[in-house]
Amino acid sequence: QVQLVESGGGLVQAGGSLRLSCAASGSIFSINAMGWYRQAPGKQRELVAGITNSGFTEYADSVKGRFRISRDNAKNTVYLQMNSLKPEDTAVYYCAASRLSTVRVPGANYWGQGTQVTVSS
Repeated sequence: QVQLVESGGGLVQAGGSLRLSCAASGSIFSINAMGWYRQAPGKQRELVAGITNSGFTEYADSVKGRFRISRDNAKNTVYLQMNSLKPEDTAVYYCAASRLSTVRVPGANYWGQGTQVTVSS
């Protein structure tokens, strides 16, 4: 059992910044990758960023250069620093964790409850 607790969502103006945090607890030694998905109204859930235990990172093309994923292994916490936010970034953001080396297999992921990010124009 893995629990994921998210924080840091909210309302921000276009061009602003937010930092999301996700703390994992439970059977955390089984986790080999963590990351963030998002889902906007009427859209499919999509991968935003992922990071492995070895430090390998990946990003959606739409956020490259603006978002940065990082981790604090001592706290089993992953962060998503979001800069230069756009209205198109508005979505519910979900933390994900996997015993696989990637979070790109949604059916294998543990999930947080989601946190709303709203970017106003």
